[in-house]
This record gives sequence, C-alpha cells and structure tokens, in this order.
Amino acid sequence: MREQFLTFGRPLIGEEDVAEVLDTLASGWLGTGPKTKLFEARFAEYVGARCAVGVSSCTAALHLGLDLIGVREGDEIITSPLTFPATANVVEHFRARPVFADVDRGTMTIDAGQVEAAVTPRTRAIIPVHLAGRPCDMPKLLEIAGRHGLTVIDDAAHAIEAAVGRLKIGSAGHMTAFSFYVTKNLVTGEGGMLTTDRAEWAESARVRSLHGIDSDAWKRYGAEGFTPYDTVYPGYKYNMTDMQASLGLHQLARLDASLAVRERHWARYDEAFGDLDEVITPMRQPGIRHARHLYTLLLRLECLTIDRNQFVDELKRRRIGAGVHFTALHLHTYYRERYGYTRGMFPNAEWIGDRTVSLPLSAALSDADVDDVVAAVREIVAGNRRAVIPVS
Repeated sequence: MREQFLTFGRPLIGEEDVAEVLDTLASGWLGTGPKTKLFEARFAEYVGARCAVGVSSCTAALHLGLDLIGVREGDEIITSPLTFPATANVVEHFRARPVFADVDRGTMTIDAGQVEAAVTPRTRAIIPVHLAGRPCDMPKLLEIAGRHGLTVIDDAAHAIEAAVGRLKIGSAGHMTAFSFYVTKNLVTGEGGMLTTDRAEWAESARVRSLHGIDSDAWKRYGAEGFTPYDTVYPGYKYNMTDMQASLGLHQLARLDASLAVRERHWARYDEAFGDLDEVITPMRQPGIRHARHLYTLLLRLECLTIDRNQFVDELKRRRIGAGVHFTALHLHTYYRERYGYTRGMFPNAEWIGDRTVSLPLSAALSDADVDDVVAAVREIVAGNRRAVIPVS
C-alpha cells in the first residue's frame, strides 16, 4: 500500500517553468501579451500549422471554430459519443444538433463509415475526437468532408504530439482545438489553442476571443501608445494570458522528451498486463504516432466479479488515482432526454464506456509509481476473478 496518494494526471512542472512564471510576474504584464504571442508562434511551428491562436480552453477553441463557419440553429455537427461533454455542448450553444457517429471498438475513435452514413443536407461540420492520444483516420474524414462540403474541426485535447503518417494533428483538419488543462501532456493550468492554415480565420478568431474588439490590451496600453478600440463583433472572453503562456513555453520545448518518458511507462504497462485474460490493453496501430495521453485498460467484465466503477474504487483504496474516458455521452441525462437516445444506439461507444479505466500516465511518474500501479491492478484482478465453470 502506498503511503501517498498517486494523483491521476499529475503534471511535470520544472524549475524553468517556475522561473518563466516568476519572470512574467516581475514584468508587470500578466494578461495577453508578448509571451502569449511567442507561445502561439512556437506552437504553430510544432504542429506544422500556419496560424495558432491562444485561448482559455479547448472548449473555447471548439466554440470559436463553429462560430467562424457560421453555425446556426438547425445545423448538424457530426461527432463522437465517446468524448468529454464539451465536444457536444459547444454545438448546443448554437442551438444546432450534435449528431453522434459510433466509434471503432479497437481504436475507440470515430468510425469514418458511420460518419458518412450520418451526413444529411443539414450537416455543416465534423468534429473528430483524437481519443487518449490516438489520432482519427483524418485522410478518410477529410475526403468525406470534401465530397460533402463540410468543415473538419478536430478535437485534439488529448493529441498534441499525434500524427497519421506524415500528417500532423494540428495541421491535418481545417481547424484544430487543443487543451492545456492540468492533466494534459502540455499544461498551462487552464488554456487551449486553435490552429488553422487560414490566416483570415485566425485573425477573426483572435478578435472574437477578446470581446470582438479590434485592439487587445497589450496594444492599447503598451509602450507604443494608446489606440482606441472598436467593437466589430459581439465576441467572447476566451483569450489566453501571459501567465498561462509562460507556464507552457518550456513544456512545449520538452514535449517530445516527456513523450519518451510516457512511452517507457506505456511499454511497462503493456508488458505487465499482457498475460491477464481479464483486461484488454490498448491496441497497436501501425502508421500513426500516438500521443500517449491516456493508458486505457478495458475490463473483460464477464471475467470479473466487480464492475468498472468498483474497479476504480479498488484502485483508489490502494491510493492509486484513476480516470474514466469516457462514459458514452448519448446516455448522459441531458442528451438522453433532449434527443431520446437509448442504450443500443451506439453499441461500441457504450461497450467501451462501460469497461474503460485510465491508469496514471505522466512524465512526472517515477518507475516506482508505475510499479505500484502495476501491483495494484494485478492484485485487484487476482482478487476478483470470476470462477470458470468447466464445460462438461
């Protein structure tokens, strides 16, 4: 039994991160300013996008993306039912309809064939979700979008480092939304990024992210002199701050080094659980670069005497933090009651949602931490195996 609780998603904060934040505090400029601009430029370079706009969250980035293409009441946006609520919630904010397309049971990402089947004359966009760090089949989704005149705004909250072949997530779709929440591979506490190759979209997103005014505070109150602002759009309060950007700058610089640490932990989990018939480890998929954000075990419930929630409770009793990513969104109260969704409509998402458990996976984990997770999982499985009745 561990003495200290192992926090799920604990970020790695280095001395250089702290020093950069202190430098920002000492500068006297904490809002959107030079460090945000620098972070945006470096992030765009990392993902291979022409433009990047720092925002307050991935949710804000998704909302701005839909706003930029003029989504209106009655429009339909196709997305995955296996995702965080924000992916569908932003669609609801426009009084549009989120249309779910089931996922592939192996990859857990949206099934391109199901997307094709869901397209109607009212469809405006597709929001693929790169779940756990595994990229969706972007070439196929872009091909479908091209034939139907749709925009692809991919949700890459889990997938900063991901790629499909040479196609880097962040430059693959028409727009891409990223998250820098406290559990993510790159952390700014709260924060996000919208990337695109279309400069006019980026400029409009920048204006709309700060109340729809044409001049941000850094320009108005900086050393170059005061410039009155004009409101050109009824915008939002979605801007990133220099405090957030300063925390992210050095994390971005060591992103691939941190990925290498998570790769090592991932391989340790694969090796440790490979002989357990009661669990399914994440599938291997050639031709992609997985961002290794979440290590998701799938429980073979027919082989266990406990369900997924009890399994998570057992981990926490052993002082191991865990997550669930995700329960099928169409079965959540709001979407079930609003659209009449029932169990059985998206069977793969439901099957995964009933069985998935996310184990700690962070560059901040030590080898001893990983050993503790392995020991806890194996102990829980061993203590809750369902008796097998021999067939006569």
